Amino acid sequence: MDVPRPFLLLLCALHLTLTGVLSKHIDHRNLFTQRLCCKRQSHFVYIGQDISGSPVSVDVGMCRSHCGEASRPSHEAGQQEYSKHSSMLEFLRSKKMRTRGPAAPESPEPLNHLPSCGMNQVCEPTGMRVDRVLLLEGPQEVEVIEECHCEIKLTQCIRVPALKTYYSETPYETVIDVGRCSRSKGSPEGFSCVPTTFESALVETPNKVDLIQTVAACELKESCYRVPYVEYYYEIVNADGVKDERLKEIDVGRCLGGCTTGNRCLLRSRSDPAICHLWAERQSSSCVPQGYESHNFLNQHGQIRTILSITSCLCQN
Repeated sequence: MDVPRPFLLLLCALHLTLTGVLSKHIDHRNLFTQRLCCKRQSHFVYIGQDISGSPVSVDVGMCRSHCGEASRPSHEAGQQEYSKHSSMLEFLRSKKMRTRGPAAPESPEPLNHLPSCGMNQVCEPTGMRVDRVLLLEGPQEVEVIEECHCEIKLTQCIRVPALKTYYSETPYETVIDVGRCSRSKGSPEGFSCVPTTFESALVETPNKVDLIQTVAACELKESCYRVPYVEYYYEIVNADGVKDERLKEIDVGRCLGGCTTGNRCLLRSRSDPAICHLWAERQSSSCVPQGYESHNFLNQHGQIRTILSITSCLCQN
């Protein structure tokens, strides 16, 4: 079939145009590489002075949740920004307005700021190391992030694994699952997924045995909450005129958590209300016992002993 040449040229031009538009669209939407880009980034923290008086900074690391291309040089970025305006006066005027503006304009995030793990995942540490540093004030433990990975945001409040390495690169190196509580999304206002039950693990050291506290269970609680804390006492019980010594178990409880009053966010992002640009200063308050009950028993010396146990906790300024 004989096709006119102008028609072929038109088809070729249309094909090239559509190919360019689609490739640009696909390149913007294809986030596969970005979503796999969950990396450990260096983050140095000053922790004090060593025994020689020299300052000590440790690379504790941080999980980088956004990965993209390297930023352009400032002169190139400025040249491209200037080319959008008809004159230097308009360019300077728009730049001044952006500086004065209270919030960023509503626009989609650029490609190099797209979430690296997708909408339902978060970039979290997958391995931690506990280093011991000898400072002037004494030995101090520093937690260092070793690796990061994309983790699914859970809707339930559960205990999730959290591996920590103790005495790394020594004959006593030990990896323990200390556990942590999931960052459950959709929790009611004022409630958080917090540890409520703890266990212990032993770690051998050159000098002694260290006792490491681990998280055993988590529950959805208010910011200030009560956790069980069991204590044992000897109790004398008279049964049919015979004194019997028994072990008495009392859950005296403990108050855990932090206290904040109201919503501390003063300025939120227009494009994403979940992002807060300005936070109010945290008011000083503590989680203290609110209610209590008494436990009376006869001790080994024949005296009445009273032990108070916590039944509830509240925030107090």
